[in-house]
Amino acid sequence: MDKLRRVLTGHEDEEQGLTAQVMDSSSLSFGTRVKWFAICFVCGIACSILGSALLFLPSSGRKLFALFYTIGNVAALASTCFLMGPVKQLKKMFAPTRLIATIVMLLCLICTLCAVFWWQKNGLAIIFCILQFIAMTWYSLSYIPFARDAVMKCFTGCLN
Repeated sequence: MDKLRRVLTGHEDEEQGLTAQVMDSSSLSFGTRVKWFAICFVCGIACSILGSALLFLPSSGRKLFALFYTIGNVAALASTCFLMGPVKQLKKMFAPTRLIATIVMLLCLICTLCAVFWWQKNGLAIIFCILQFIAMTWYSLSYIPFARDAVMKCFTGCLN
């Protein structure tokens, strides 16, 4: 209401920053955010499962697997933008505690698609999909307090 009042009286601040503009334009209600998060996340999981099922097709199964698996991961990652907003999501993704996990995850996504469509190496695409899974897991664990430390202690305990 205040914004409407400022526009009508001619006192609107035209020097509004990009962050404020994005936040104003994405003012979804909490219920709408949760619904779209669920829809996007379920679509991501469905694409990943579909990609896994397509893996066993004889001719182009590996290409379809890599494509759908990557689309599923991107959709699952994008789903969290509905919960916290795209700007806040990007800020959290590139925070110092998640920077390496984010870069590795994004590189694995890109390399998977490059291996399938540009380099034509299906085996390499499968390896990048496995790395995608590991990178997404490590990235997701960064949002749970002390989860990465617990996983590290678990693996070091198993290896000793």
